[in-house]
Order: sequence, then structure tokens, then C-alpha cells
Amino acid sequence: MRFPSRSRLGVLGLGFAIAGQQAALSQNSSLAAPPPPVTFTSDQDHQNMMDQLGIKALRPGPSGNEKAPNHANYDESKANSYPNLPDPLTLNDGKKVTTPQMWWEKRRPEIVEMYEKYVYGRIPKDVPKVTWSVTAVDHEMIGFNRVIAKDLVGQVDNSSYPAISVKIHMTLVTPANAVGPVPVLIMFGRAGFPAPNEPAGEDLDRINVAWKALLVQQDPSLKAVLSDHPAWQPVRPTPLQPPQLNADGDLPNTWQLITAGWGFALLDPASVQADDGAGITRGIIGLANKGQPRKAEDWGALRAWSWGAGRALDYFVTDSSVDAKHVGIEGVSRYGKAALVTMAFDQRFAMVLVGSSGKGGATPMRRNYGEAVESLTGGEYYWMAGNFLQYGASEAAFGSKTPGDIPVDSSELIALCAPRLTFISYGIPEKGDAHWLDQQGSFMATVEASRVFTLLGAKGLDAVGDYHTAKMPPVNEGILSGQLSWRQHDGGHTDAPNMKYFIQWTDKFIGHTPPES
Repeated sequence: MRFPSRSRLGVLGLGFAIAGQQAALSQNSSLAAPPPPVTFTSDQDHQNMMDQLGIKALRPGPSGNEKAPNHANYDESKANSYPNLPDPLTLNDGKKVTTPQMWWEKRRPEIVEMYEKYVYGRIPKDVPKVTWSVTAVDHEMIGFNRVIAKDLVGQVDNSSYPAISVKIHMTLVTPANAVGPVPVLIMFGRAGFPAPNEPAGEDLDRINVAWKALLVQQDPSLKAVLSDHPAWQPVRPTPLQPPQLNADGDLPNTWQLITAGWGFALLDPASVQADDGAGITRGIIGLANKGQPRKAEDWGALRAWSWGAGRALDYFVTDSSVDAKHVGIEGVSRYGKAALVTMAFDQRFAMVLVGSSGKGGATPMRRNYGEAVESLTGGEYYWMAGNFLQYGASEAAFGSKTPGDIPVDSSELIALCAPRLTFISYGIPEKGDAHWLDQQGSFMATVEASRVFTLLGAKGLDAVGDYHTAKMPPVNEGILSGQLSWRQHDGGHTDAPNMKYFIQWTDKFIGHTPPES
């Protein structure tokens, strides 16, 4: 037998070593490169969650069109199919909560756990950190008040999954003449400079000279045109326009806040998480899940938006212009739900204005009136935890479930805000704040939550009777004497007509004095 020479063996050994290294590199490379984000339509994502839960069919939600055959119920005599709300002051083992200590140590954690598991979902413990940076500072005028506007971006660390980038967008506006830190109201909505400071005088003249020079450089024939029209300017000052008043004739909410010596922040929820099911594998939820579909207890968009508000508050702690102990959160409709969820889970927030929030917000899910649980398990499923779909199931591996099976309800969500300042706001159906939102049910839930405020030493809702019997106050006659308040204004689907009442009510409790005019 002929054996290879030593040099031959050396070459073979080197070849095997290189091949082995290449294989190892290839293997390590495949391990280091996570799969790309899953791309689902909303329907596909919805079906994926139904499959995880063993749900074969869901009950369809009612129509908001009162003339449709399957229209929502608006008959109060049929509204309370499940007449009793869960008791916020009874432990899961049946014992009554009689002291603040029992609430903080036992009952509140029970309620939080049930909401996280079955309704809104859990925020992951390892959710990436956010680093805030000020991208621009503008000195503006809101009304007759000088303000400082800071545009901010919160960059979420995506080093664990670079395929998804999340940049939270927020604009903070504070009075320029404030002698110290001011209370701030975070408002869910599109961020951006509210009244950009424009160049004027000689600065504007220089811009126009430069524009004309560029036009001629691009097209020399324009030189003759510009000579024939020497007074024409490419850029003109924006004409002074009066503010667009609120429906009740008041100044815009932002003007009211600045005039009262508050600041406000515009926080763009879409920069945190998209408002659709197709985006659930993107945004902060997708980043935390490395682009993969949610599991049943994972957080939905409402909890993601509230997480974003919490990160905004993190920044305010570092900003000397903000009184970080007196930061509030505000939103209307779906963002009203998110504002209430924010206040309930993050005890650092001092106050909340919850506008026209409906199911998933301040209105009981057990009430058969207007918007239904089936509305939230259908097209709006991505707002909630995956587990929430169970309560709209008509056919599933576990049988079927109804709203009566949900272990918590909105009265307990409001109770989680206690004893902090909580203002529940609605309008009237005649002006567009539809019956769909169930204003009466919201009042009932607020009355029931009041018991927790009282237990914790705060003044609850000053209403006669329990939630079964208490009478909803007349329109424009709110109950504003305690730390929990409720008011129905005579406007539409907005909380704007209640802003002045919210500011005055909050100032009274936090000891804030508006500046002298």
C-alpha cells in the first residue's frame, strides 16, 4: 500500500481545516442571522391567533349603522345581560378588601395580572431601551404666548434585531416665560411643531434673492420673466390666521394649556406601533418579538402605545422644564382607551383625561350596548392581547365564551388609576359622540370604581347610589369635586369642550396657579 507523503498530509490537513472553518463560519453565520420579519395581512395574523387558541369561529360584531339588520343594541332594557360587574374590592379567593394595604399588596396585583393575561397583554421584560435625542428646538408663538418647542426622537435599541427600526416621535412645548418646571399633558396624536417660527424681514429677503438666483440658474430664460415682475417673491410670509376654535367656541386645547401655564407633548402613537393588524410584526411589538407573530399573552397596540407614553415620561424626568411629578396623559376614542390603559398600569402618571373611549376603555365590556366585545375580537383584535379573542368565540376547542367570562371589567381598569386624578369625558350622540360609545355604561363603571378611590383616602365620584341606581348627571353638569370625575359635554366625538374643566380641576388638586395675564 502506498501512503501519502508528509507534505501531502500537510496539504490535506490544511484543506480539512479550511473546510471545517468554512463550515463553522457558515453555521455561525446562519445562527447569527435571524429570520426576516413575518409579513401577514391583518386577516392572516388574525387567523394565526385563532389557530393558536383553537378557535374555529367568532361571533360577528354588531353594525354601528342603526338601520342595518345587525345593528347594535340601543335599548337600555336589554343592555345588562350580565348585570353585575366584578367587584374591585373582593379578592379572587372571595375575601373582602378592607384596607389600603390589602389593595396595594393583594387586590391590585390580582387585577393587573388578569388584565395582562386576558385583555391587554404583557409588556416583555426585555423590551429594548429607548435613547432620546432633541432633533430641533424652535421658539414659537401659541396665541400671545411665547413657547419653546422641542422635536424629539426616541431611538429604540434594535441591536438584537436590526431588521426592525423603531423611532418614537414626540414634540414637547413649554411656556418660554415659565419661572420653573411646569405640568405637562401628553396628547396622543401626530407630532410636529405646532406653530413653526418663520423667517422675516431681511432674512426672508435673502431667501427670496437666493430662490430667484436658483431659478435663473436652472432656467436662464426666467431672468426676463423675473425682470418683468420685480415685486414678485417666491416665498411670502404666512398670513396671520385666527385659531380654529373648539366646537364650544373655546380656544384650541393647546392654547388653553399654554395660557394656563402648562406644557403639552404631542406623541405619535403610529411611531410606536401601527394601528393595524398587518403591522403587528413590526413596530415595538415586532421588534420585541424579532419579527415573529404574537403569542396569546403578548401585548397589543393599546399596551404598546401606553408603553410609548411611559418612555416619554422617562425623558421628562431628565428635562428641567417639565414637572415630572405632574405629567398627565390624554386621548380620544382609541387613544382614549390607550390613555386610560397608560394611567392604569403606570403609576408615575399624575392625571388622565379619557375622551370618548368606549369598549376596551371606560365602558363595561359586559354591557350589551353599542360597541361590543365582538367588535374588539374582530377587526380591532390587534388592540388587545391574543387571549382576548376567546371572549368572542362561538366555536372553539374550549367550547365558547362570552363577555360574562371576562374576569375583569372597565370599573376595575378605572380603579387601577386610584387615587390619582382621573377625568372621564364624553360628548352627546346628537353631535357625533355616537350611542355606540355607551355613555351610560361609562358612568356606571366610574361610579363602581369610585369605591376604590374612597378606600385609598381620595374623594370618589359624588353620586347617589351604586352603579345600578346612580343617575347620570345632565349634560354639561359634571361631577368634579373629587379626584375621580365624570362629565358629559354637549359637543361631539372630542374632549375639547372639557379641557378647560380638566385644567381647572387638576390645578386645584396639584396646587398649580396659572400665570397672571
